[in-house]
Amino acid sequence: MELKKIAVIAKKAGIDERYVEPYGFYKAKIDTSIMATLQDRPDGKLVLVSAITPTKAGEGKTTTSIALAEGLAKIERKAFLCLREPSLGPVFGIKGGATGGGLARVEPSEDINLHFTGDMHAVTSSVNLISAIIDNHIFQGNELKIDPTKIVWKRAMDMNDRALREITVGLGDKNGVARQDGFVITVASELMAILCLAENAEDFEQRVNRIIVAYDVDDKPITVNDLHISHAIMKLMREALKPNLVQTLEGNPAFIHGGPFANIAHGCNSLIATKMALKLAPIVVTEAGFGADLGAEKFFDIKCRAGHLTPSAVVIVATIRALKMHGGALLEDTEKENVDALMKGVANLDQHLQNMKKFGVPVVISINHFATDTANEIAALTAWCKQNHYSVSMLDAFLKGGDGAIDLANKVVEALETKPSDFKYLYDLNQSVEDKITLICKSIYRAGEVRFTDLAKKQIQKYEAMGFRNVPICMAKTPQSFSDDPNVLGAPQNYVLTIREVNLSAGAGFLVALTGAILTMPGLPKLPSAVKMQEVPY
Repeated sequence: MELKKIAVIAKKAGIDERYVEPYGFYKAKIDTSIMATLQDRPDGKLVLVSAITPTKAGEGKTTTSIALAEGLAKIERKAFLCLREPSLGPVFGIKGGATGGGLARVEPSEDINLHFTGDMHAVTSSVNLISAIIDNHIFQGNELKIDPTKIVWKRAMDMNDRALREITVGLGDKNGVARQDGFVITVASELMAILCLAENAEDFEQRVNRIIVAYDVDDKPITVNDLHISHAIMKLMREALKPNLVQTLEGNPAFIHGGPFANIAHGCNSLIATKMALKLAPIVVTEAGFGADLGAEKFFDIKCRAGHLTPSAVVIVATIRALKMHGGALLEDTEKENVDALMKGVANLDQHLQNMKKFGVPVVISINHFATDTANEIAALTAWCKQNHYSVSMLDAFLKGGDGAIDLANKVVEALETKPSDFKYLYDLNQSVEDKITLICKSIYRAGEVRFTDLAKKQIQKYEAMGFRNVPICMAKTPQSFSDDPNVLGAPQNYVLTIREVNLSAGAGFLVALTGAILTMPGLPKLPSAVKMQEVPY
């Protein structure tokens, strides 16, 4: 299909040309000043696409999000798609891209997966400016009395590179004070989380000023505000704050803006883009990273709370292949019919669905259809859905595009029109930090016991004393299991989950509770996608 010029897409979306800043023929930035002209419009209905616990068999959450937008257009329902920006780390690592697949894609896909409009560069540069200023301040006399052993701000790069997780900086003559440091991947930085939670440029700068970068010799926090560089960061981030407009393969509008990791940060696209889309279309489709235990919970309890959003429906994506893996089938056997494994694996789907009920939002199940799905397997799964009063749709958008998503679109519209949302948060911000973490772990992850290490308890006590008791919790957990062990598939319950550490993201406005072996700088696999690209012409 031939792509339309971005001016055509903007007009279709109802965006006046004076707010469109083209980046080539097929992508553009949208000036946020447009919001002043949209304030009197009612908000559209917000539909979240989430998923079962991810497996190597694949689920296709982004493909489903794109397909739903295409399907809504097919039934003449105006919709806007809002997705996260891909990170170069996964693009060149294992994932290989994040723009959908088959006939359910956003375009120009290669541009989006690579440099796009420079947002990742802007965030990376801003993160590293802060680090450079910290080390220079110490070298130039250290007026703020920063303790070099208590610098909590890490450098960043948008690439998987395990060699940079722990490094030493400042070596050599007149190169600063030698100290231990490290890199995080850009999408795991607090600045990326702030970009995606800020309401506008003013809110963004205020949040940046609140970032705690270090502690002084008396253990008092040092913030970006103390470094007097927020204006410099605003210059770097000025364009990055504007949502990126692109198109689906069938010429429907999509914002792709911001991309925090979902296992470390909150895993949602920017609040700025989502709110703009809600003013431009009666239905907005968005997604949250990984399974619903991580992505959906954080979308509801962090993003919706920060932006005062009320989601109207949730789509939970699954595949028969993945459900068979959750039921004990090996990856290499997922193409073989195995109704028993499928029905055992349905426990994972059911646990996610039960969790969604706790937020009071109606749910539609989308089964991403593969050619290897047998008639018996399809019949068994759809029968289970109907017996449990769930709306379910078989999705064929990978091969058929929007035509393969018409049934899903109709069922989502039916849910929006007949099942009013009774949305509520999982926890009250006034609860103690330990109580909020424990509630998430027991209610969503189904842990029987939650243990806090001495370090985690000490950190919680410190942060509460600093005034960070009444903030949301951002759980850092493996996406590959409900538990903190990535090898445990299915629907584990009544296990022990350990909170090993708690970190403060003062600018983003949440506490990060770490479980298991979560890394903020991933490594590359033995055969990275970057090597496989030799087979593809550039």
